[in-house]
Amino acid sequence: MTGNDRSDERSESGIDADDIDEASLETAAGNGDGSSGIDAAEPVDLTVESRAHGWRLDHYLTRIFGNHSRAQLQKAIDASQVTVNGLTVKPSRRLRVNDRIHVELQSADSERCFEAEDIPLDILYEDDAIVVVNKAAGMVVHPGRGTYSGTLAAALQFHFDQLSDIGGRHRPGIVHRLDRDTTGVILIAKNNQIHQRVSSQFEQREVKKEYRAIVRGVPELDADFIRTHVCVHNRVREKMMVCAPGGRSREAVTFYETKERFKGHALLAFHPHTGRTHQLRVHAQHIGTPIIADKQYIGEHHFTTGHLSGSPGKGEVLIGRQALHAFRLTISHPVSGKPITFEAPLPPDFQATLTALRS
Repeated sequence: MTGNDRSDERSESGIDADDIDEASLETAAGNGDGSSGIDAAEPVDLTVESRAHGWRLDHYLTRIFGNHSRAQLQKAIDASQVTVNGLTVKPSRRLRVNDRIHVELQSADSERCFEAEDIPLDILYEDDAIVVVNKAAGMVVHPGRGTYSGTLAAALQFHFDQLSDIGGRHRPGIVHRLDRDTTGVILIAKNNQIHQRVSSQFEQREVKKEYRAIVRGVPELDADFIRTHVCVHNRVREKMMVCAPGGRSREAVTFYETKERFKGHALLAFHPHTGRTHQLRVHAQHIGTPIIADKQYIGEHHFTTGHLSGSPGKGEVLIGRQALHAFRLTISHPVSGKPITFEAPLPPDFQATLTALRS
């Protein structure tokens, strides 16, 4: 086992990318919904968290309203459809902690049609302050970019009477997020005070996160740090990429451990020290061991028994999504202050893949 850092090995130039902050805010990649303008809608009230201190107003709103382009939001701000602390401001206005933003937007279907839905949830833990859910594969956390139903947000609205609303009514209780096809632990806040306390732990990097991933290839080391900068991909804006430091890139740091080695594959534990969008998927690819069945990053739609015998794509499908699972999350409880750990068991498709690799 070694603690040597794996520093940036590649650099890219000519990158024009929005900077990416913690994973609880949406990336700006692919925000445009093709609509021609923004009309007035029922009000949405937001409270600026400390992680967004110093951000431009228009930049912040692109993370909150994923179906609106930055240009649309700038027009809405200029048209006084957005106010900060009751005042009309410019799109370039720099935000401060606890600023109150009042927004009236409409044009995205998610803004018009968000409703509670009776979707079963796997509850790992619940008390008066928080809920911890084992998110299923294929479930989007909140509405946006073409997905308006079947979301975790809609399920939470149905099952719980009280949730925080700091992120707006389309993100009830949601403190952080997971990608659509990533399974596992996700934490929900029941009120705004709890939301702010938990959010602060994420911001201060006090939350301990562990993911499990099945990767193609076997790392040389038992353990190592991966330190790079990442930004929005310069050609495909729904993806992220490793890039040179500077500009709007953000540092991304991951510690990994090799838990099991198989013939041509491995089971890794990832401990992200930062929370950049797609960080683990990008870092796994960066060190030459991409996550299997990650269609967005390696073009592999599923992993089959044929992969084990040298005939990729043939045989029984073992897993049809990226093999990434949010396995464990440790926080200080927002009421008691005592450490508390939540763990989500490996899902059946992940477990079946491991069984096949072991045999």
